[in-house]
Amino acid sequence: MIQAVTAPPSLLEVVDLVRHFPVRNAFGRRIGWLRAVDGVSLTVWPGETLGLVGESGCGKSTLGKTVMGIYTPTAGEIRFLGREIGRLPKRERRRVAKDLQYVYQDPGASLDPRWKIVHSLHEPLKIHTTLSRAERESLVQAILRSVGLPDAHLDLYPHELSGGQQRRVGLARILTLRPRMIILDEPTSGLDVSVQASVLKLFRSLQETFALTYLFISHDLAVVRTMCQRLAVMYLGKLVEVGETAAVFAMFPAAAGSGRAARSPGRCAPPRSRRSAPSGAGSWPVTSPEEGAPVDLGFGAL
Repeated sequence: MIQAVTAPPSLLEVVDLVRHFPVRNAFGRRIGWLRAVDGVSLTVWPGETLGLVGESGCGKSTLGKTVMGIYTPTAGEIRFLGREIGRLPKRERRRVAKDLQYVYQDPGASLDPRWKIVHSLHEPLKIHTTLSRAERESLVQAILRSVGLPDAHLDLYPHELSGGQQRRVGLARILTLRPRMIILDEPTSGLDVSVQASVLKLFRSLQETFALTYLFISHDLAVVRTMCQRLAVMYLGKLVEVGETAAVFAMFPAAAGSGRAARSPGRCAPPRSRRSAPSGAGSWPVTSPEEGAPVDLGFGAL
């Protein structure tokens, strides 16, 4: 008897997700909506690294922050482990944070400049676990070693660390909770080539060690090409292509050659009829409440 093979359940599923921001004039009156994320649907499977790419200002980081709960979705659904989490109360959402974590583009954004590293690493354990002080200290030391930093760094302040070291501390802070999925927002930006290579190697090692799933947000195609099994391309707040990394790169040979996200997604671009005026590179579509038509206000890399 032949049995059907069932696919494993998805870890994260985003359905028609929308996040709009109000645009106001000098008098505070709303004159339109900035459509940062406009009807995005995607699925992330356990254990994979899904790359999210696009030009600066296309809505990549806004999508990641909306999934994380930093922004409340305007419309649509966010399902994590089969549960809708887009509009949970704060107390319920805090429980989800143990399994879903976010790495900021600025590595120092998650570190209090007044706290030593040891305090920053203990804080999530105090909030989300009931471990004793001795158990926390043992876990913190083990996690710090797993990201390649010595115990001596526990007594340092964030400003005493390099950018690469701050990024490793940020990862260690997240890994203390043993999350299922991590959203990486431009994790290699601002790093030189040698440090970037060591950080990417660390990401792969941690993924194998802790069975992690990554949503890898970047505009550096050379990085996502080596890190991601699948690729999702965003343009003006919309998802225009999702597929295997090699297949997506074959559609955009010019972008693949430059190593940077293309300024235009070519044949996958939304038809011009959706916009009332041509949009410049990096522009976000804005809808006028009076006319109901998209208006390009020329916002650049927001």
